[in-house]
Amino acid sequence: MKNGKKILIAEDDKFLHKILQTKLRKEGFEIISAYDGEQTIMKIQETSPDLILLDIVMPKKNGFEVLEEMKILPKVAKIPVFILSNLGQESDIAKAKEFGVKDYLVKANFSINEVIKKIKSKLAMK
Repeated sequence: MKNGKKILIAEDDKFLHKILQTKLRKEGFEIISAYDGEQTIMKIQETSPDLILLDIVMPKKNGFEVLEEMKILPKVAKIPVFILSNLGQESDIAKAKEFGVKDYLVKANFSINEVIKKIKSKLAMK
């Protein structure tokens, strides 16, 4: 039951990554995985995903650096990004919104099922 939509999960927490991957695959999404910021940039350019689930605190490059690079790459600048992070300060959320992030989810405040519901509703609108 594939729906043809590709989601890039950029998350260095392997446990959370695996849960997201498993749940999203069950929903029919194709999953692309990245575990650090450099890998994320590379995978975005190689695969042009339909949506990116991006953590802020990652090795090599953080999520803000990834967003910064995406902005200057015309081919990928329009891909919707959901931040999924432990950073919940207003300043972080404001900074992410300046980059045009579609949603900012603080890990502690959302269940995996809520995250998936938001992804599905965003991709259904496309």
